[in-house]
Amino acid sequence: MVNYSKDGLKTQALDMLRKACIAITNEEANRMEIADFGLGNPAVGLQIIVYVNNDRYCAKELVILPNQTCPEHRHPPINGKQGKQETFRCRWGKVFLYVEGEPTPVPKCKPPYREEYYTVWHEIILNPGEQFTIPPNTKHWFQAGDEGAIVSEFSSTSTDEYDAFTDPEIKR
Repeated sequence: MVNYSKDGLKTQALDMLRKACIAITNEEANRMEIADFGLGNPAVGLQIIVYVNNDRYCAKELVILPNQTCPEHRHPPINGKQGKQETFRCRWGKVFLYVEGEPTPVPKCKPPYREEYYTVWHEIILNPGEQFTIPPNTKHWFQAGDEGAIVSEFSSTSTDEYDAFTDPEIKR
């Protein structure tokens, strides 16, 4: 029986981190964000640990449960500054990243809900040790494989509250 409460999602994420041999502190575990994007659908979301986020750079761990999806969004310019540029490095599992570009003829993933809000279909598959850099203001979304995935994100300053989601129902 899968526990979809915030505590249950956090426990699953911590178990995945242990399985992947990624050490985090108790303080980091306590401040893990369970992002459900206001949808209340456990198939949509991710678990986030922010290591550092300052006016120059950001480093995070993204824990994506099995087949969980982070919905399509982009990081627009804010206050005259470029939007966030981020590099995703897969640490464990497999992540399917979709970005702007030539659509993949037969993508491996399917959105978990409201497909009309998933508009970019250029598929990049990241296995452990592989990485991809997403330019600022580029639409993207991603989904974990059957085991889930852990992705280290290295980026310019993160201003998640300004992320522009394709789905108007999403609240960050």
